[in-house]
Amino acid sequence: MSPAQRRWLALWAALLSVVICLGFLPASWPLAALVLLVVLGAIAAVWYATRDRLPHDDALRLDNLPEAVYRQPVVLVCGDLPLAWPQPSPVMTVTQGCWIRVEEHQDLDRVARQVLRLRPDWGRQLSVMVSVCPQQHVDSEALTGRLMALRWQICRLRKETGHRVPLVLSGQTGSAMMNDTLWQAAVAGEGLRVWRESSAPCSIAAWVTTGGVPAMQQQVLMNSLMGWFHQHVKAVFMEDNPDVPAVTPDAVLWGIGPILAGSLASSAWTAWLARHTAMRQVSGWQPVGTDSTVISPLPDFILPLLPMGHGLTPLGRALRCALSIFTLAAVAALLCSGWNNRQLLHRVSFDIARYYRIPMDDYAPKAAAVAILREDAAQLDGWTRNGVPARLSLGLYQGEHLRMPVLDAIRSYVPPPPPPKPEPTPQPKAEPVPEIVRLDSMSLFDSGKAQLKAGSTKMLINSLVGIKAKPGWLIVVAGHTDNTGNTQLNQTLSLRRAEAVRDWMRDTGDVPESCFAVQGYGASRPVATNDTTEGRALNRRVEISLVPQADACRIPDVSKTPSQEDGDSYPKGE
Repeated sequence: MSPAQRRWLALWAALLSVVICLGFLPASWPLAALVLLVVLGAIAAVWYATRDRLPHDDALRLDNLPEAVYRQPVVLVCGDLPLAWPQPSPVMTVTQGCWIRVEEHQDLDRVARQVLRLRPDWGRQLSVMVSVCPQQHVDSEALTGRLMALRWQICRLRKETGHRVPLVLSGQTGSAMMNDTLWQAAVAGEGLRVWRESSAPCSIAAWVTTGGVPAMQQQVLMNSLMGWFHQHVKAVFMEDNPDVPAVTPDAVLWGIGPILAGSLASSAWTAWLARHTAMRQVSGWQPVGTDSTVISPLPDFILPLLPMGHGLTPLGRALRCALSIFTLAAVAALLCSGWNNRQLLHRVSFDIARYYRIPMDDYAPKAAAVAILREDAAQLDGWTRNGVPARLSLGLYQGEHLRMPVLDAIRSYVPPPPPPKPEPTPQPKAEPVPEIVRLDSMSLFDSGKAQLKAGSTKMLINSLVGIKAKPGWLIVVAGHTDNTGNTQLNQTLSLRRAEAVRDWMRDTGDVPESCFAVQGYGASRPVATNDTTEGRALNRRVEISLVPQADACRIPDVSKTPSQEDGDSYPKGE
């Protein structure tokens, strides 16, 4: 994919992340924003890691490369190259594939990196062919050094690109006994085969049988080329070396033609033939026109046997990645929507179950529970009228199944009955209620005592002259103390003092005990502050008051004189 396509994919992933995190993620806004920042950071890191890691080399001009959708084999040709090239560009495209010339002064891995920078999807169809012409070399040691450098460059190219770049080894010589170029190829899994422009590929045995004596002579020369090539070329790439891994060739080619441009009269090839064969005494073993500039043909027949590009085009791969990102986002959205609907179902079901668990006569909790159900119903109705929010959508919304149970629970609610209105009763004629009589405790009792003083009778008679026992009225005697001392003891003391006053009133006035109510409040009802002496003195008191009560003070009907009916029920004076 091109850098622009990778940028668009990163933006597409970022957009989908925003939609998922802010629209579907079952989390609060701050947490969703934090997750979004983490996801955007991960997208940026992935984009940075997958961006163009190959260095740019503007010095290499590869202007007429095939389009990025090209899927034929692409072969980098290095080593002994033809003296002339049919095109000004190092790229030559034929029917079966594409040849790219790597000059001697150029590094193989450098050219390969430039090709992969321009065509990132060509890694699978990229191959390397090392061409060696023994008639162009004088020094075998120098040739070995060049081949070892190419071996190291191929290993580095495989490591940097991450692709297994196939290696093709090609050896070519020239001989006057050849009318056209003869190729023999050893391809893994196919054995040795003969390739000629004028005939279909066949086995060596079939070719020798049909070719006769000339074919046998040519095969002897070919066998010599194979022996030299195996010792001086193939062994360099496959021998053990602790510094450079071995590179096994996928195919080995040997070619003999009538003309070989740039061949030398005295070379490593002639020396080999002199040592190992008698070919120098055979007429026609040397090529015709050793100084010719005719182009040595490239073995186009090997191109269909090399790996081809396969799979999608860069645009198709970008679209597939975009679809994969969308699919991943859709799965994440479905999972989030499912979780949100599960939470909604759990919450509303819990509210309904809680409502039914509360007894109907438990009015306050029941009212609170039905208020929550009304809020749930309003929310569900709003989503029905205005549309379901995105975080609950995608076909997983469960709110419609909850509306009727919520409404049924609300309809079953029975409000608490209103308080009963009291029945109107005839009100007796209001009688004036005497004011509360307040007696000073210190005038009636000694400090801390509940027995009336000996001289308190006159004070009681004078103070209680307005208190009369009447049917329907309750005489309430209440004792009070200040906050000095123990609270419990003060309450007990106040009660006992009230009882002492009641006993005096009962015994002195012959009033039934049903006319009295005795209360002891201790220091709980002060009439003044307890922080001052005067306030504490006012708080130490006994209060007598009349309180209306229908069944109180029922005195037996006794005939009385008019004066007795209107008189007081307590003796006056001492």
